[in-house]
Amino acid sequence: MIKPTAELARRLGHAFSDPALFELALTHRSCGKRNNERLEFLGDSILNFVIAEALYSQFPAAREGQMSRLRARLVKGETLSEIARELDIGDYLRLGSGELKSGGFRRDSILADAVEAIIGAIYLDSGMETARHYILSWFDGRLKSLDLNESLKDSKTRLQEFLQSRREALPKYELLSVDGEAHAQTFHIRCEVALLEQPTEGVGSSRRQAEQEAARAALQTLETRGGRA
Repeated sequence: MIKPTAELARRLGHAFSDPALFELALTHRSCGKRNNERLEFLGDSILNFVIAEALYSQFPAAREGQMSRLRARLVKGETLSEIARELDIGDYLRLGSGELKSGGFRRDSILADAVEAIIGAIYLDSGMETARHYILSWFDGRLKSLDLNESLKDSKTRLQEFLQSRREALPKYELLSVDGEAHAQTFHIRCEVALLEQPTEGVGSSRRQAEQEAARAALQTLETRGGRA
């Protein structure tokens, strides 16, 4: 059963002057012509600007290319879908019958689009400062954890390049289990690497995230053995 949008608005802490705008932000195109695609377009632009502005202030010595890569990491679909799950947005989505039956309320792309649409709705309802406030609150921990000296390549890419440089077989990822309710699942992944006697494991709210965690664990093990990953 779809929960009322007013409940999500209260959880977000924003009282919409126009509740219909918020409902539109949660309406997927599978419901018909009146959907959140235009709000998503608007929210995407606002999100990119606010994150760019935050990075510009946070890293005064960073080069343009560094900031572009950091922004791309923060605003990518995987990150947005994680935020959507943290806010339980999937429980409030308006989906067509086909998407509803196929589990669209937990699909990363639909969740990510909804976050952008909500940003657009908040902007139209209350202006740029309010939209900035919510974006920065949702991204606060992720912004604080950024490090310019850290490799900007994700763990799976680094692990693959490390193994290729040594002419070793590529890692193998295996799904061990999926736990939890449909809208809040936890994935468990095993990563087998030829250079390691024991496989590593990762846990995440999506299969991709769990694979990244398993790859990160493999890299850490290889580094403790004297390798440079």
